[in-house]
Amino acid sequence: MKGKVWKFGDDIDTDIIIPGRYLVVTDPDKLAKHCMEGLDPDFYEKVSKGDIIVAGKNFGCGSSREHAPLALQGVGIGAVIADSFARIFYRNATNVGIPLLEAPKLSKVLEEGEEIEVDMKDGKIISQKGKEYKFKKLPPFMLEILEKGGLIPYLKEKG
Repeated sequence: MKGKVWKFGDDIDTDIIIPGRYLVVTDPDKLAKHCMEGLDPDFYEKVSKGDIIVAGKNFGCGSSREHAPLALQGVGIGAVIADSFARIFYRNATNVGIPLLEAPKLSKVLEEGEEIEVDMKDGKIISQKGKEYKFKKLPPFMLEILEKGGLIPYLKEKG
């Protein structure tokens, strides 16, 4: 996968990803219009399908709401790369098919707007400058869930 980097800091909680006032909405396309609006009111207008969020530690902390990964899915985020993730957010994102990749300190070296390529199978990220970085590879069963678009499509196929 290839995409443009959108950088965010540490402790990006689910209220930042999608403000609580939109929890009455469950449609990913409608949630997308408000994704990250507290930090960047124009994020929805600027982000492109397949772009990648790069963040610091504890991305997705806060509540266990599923709306946050649904908003990221709706806006077309291809993956989130961070130093670390909140556990329940990690599970919710996997369930909807968004890859979350742990790559400590990568947010310090990649630049906003930089194009990167993510090689899920080899566990590496290649910057537009040609530099390679490693991330914690996902186990084969998780790769399969993500390739199917999330847990429900995966389970439907498995019967």
